[in-house]
Order: sequence, then C-alpha cells, then structure tokens
Amino acid sequence: MARARQERAEITRQAILDGAAIAFDRFGFGGASLSDVVKHAGVTKGALYFHFQSKEALARTLMDEQFQVSAGVPAIEDPGLQTVIDLTHQMAYGLRANVRIRAGIRLVIEFGSFTNPDPTPYNAWIDTCHGCLKPAQDRGDVFPFLDLYDLSTLLVGSFTGIQVTSHVRTGRADLHARVIDLWNFLLPGIVPADRIPLFDPAGSPECRAELGLTAADSPAVPVG
Repeated sequence: MARARQERAEITRQAILDGAAIAFDRFGFGGASLSDVVKHAGVTKGALYFHFQSKEALARTLMDEQFQVSAGVPAIEDPGLQTVIDLTHQMAYGLRANVRIRAGIRLVIEFGSFTNPDPTPYNAWIDTCHGCLKPAQDRGDVFPFLDLYDLSTLLVGSFTGIQVTSHVRTGRADLHARVIDLWNFLLPGIVPADRIPLFDPAGSPECRAELGLTAADSPAVPVG
C-alpha cells in the first residue's frame, strides 16, 4: 500500500515537472503562472504545492535537468576532448528534443539576468569541461600552454550564445551544424596539428548513433 502511494506520488511529481517545463519553455519564468503549470500537468494546485513549495522551487528543479546530459561522464574511463565535443552535441540534441532541458536552459539564462544572478549552472559545466580537458592536455591532445579553466569558460559561454542565436534564427534547427562550426574554428587553436584528425567536430560515431543524427542534422565539415 505504501509503495503504491509512493509510486502514485512520483507519477504526479513527474507530471508536474512536465507541465512546468511546457509552461516555462513557452512563457519563461516571469510569464508562466502556476495555473499554467497545473493546466499542462493535469493536476490540482494542492498536488502541486504538496511537491513544490513555490514556482521558484519548480524552476530550480528543472534547471538541474540539464545535468542529465553529463550524468554519465564520471563513469567514462578515459574522458578527453572528444567527450566534450560529444557533450555539446548531446546538449544540442536535448535542447531540440527534450522540453525539460529546453525549459531548464531558458530558466538558467533568465536567472542569470536577474538582479542577483546565479552562476552555479555555468560553473558546474565549466568544471565538467575542465575535468575532461585535463587528461586530454596531459596526453598531448591540447596545447600545454593553455589555461584549461579559461578554455572551459570560453566553451560554455560560446555554446550558450550559439544555442540562443540558433533558437532565435531557426528554432534550433541548425544547432548541430553551428556546434560543428564552433569546433571547426576552435580545434586548430587548441589542438596540435598532428592530433586534430583524432577528433570529430560532428561528434563521435557512438554519439551520432546514440542521438540518431543524420548528415542533415550534422553535416561534416573537415577541419582545416
């Protein structure tokens, strides 16, 4: 009996998050109301308040959804530069296909514009990139003179700007192609010339297969 109640409660909680994601994705934090959330979730306001004390609590939970993309990184035995390249395509795919990630990223950008901006999500991604780039630099895949925190900060900022521009211009239809552009322009400046062929700006074959990317989604453009 208790287990059944817990399962029903979790189903309700997930429905609330789905409804909140739709509302925040469409209207943003300021424009979305809790009435919008319960409408899209198909639950009562009482059920919503049982799981989340406020609209901000809902927003914070959705902002954390983006880190599903990087959840598997700690288990990678030998992360490196290609790991970071693949993460940018995985995030691009999430922005196109997953309303929770899309809403979470919109909220991150909006919260970053508030009077008291929260750098936590950006810092988390910078740390993830740094954790992958450090072993890459140690084995000679990244120039030894580069500051990896500076590079990681550049990557996170660049991806943020690229996805916003892609959203405004094409509804993110060209996002994978723009991510490829990023890496094609960036790799010659951070990777020794003889090691550039080791990396695929369009994502590793495993990444492309996992995401179901076609040539139309991510047209390969060789570096150089």
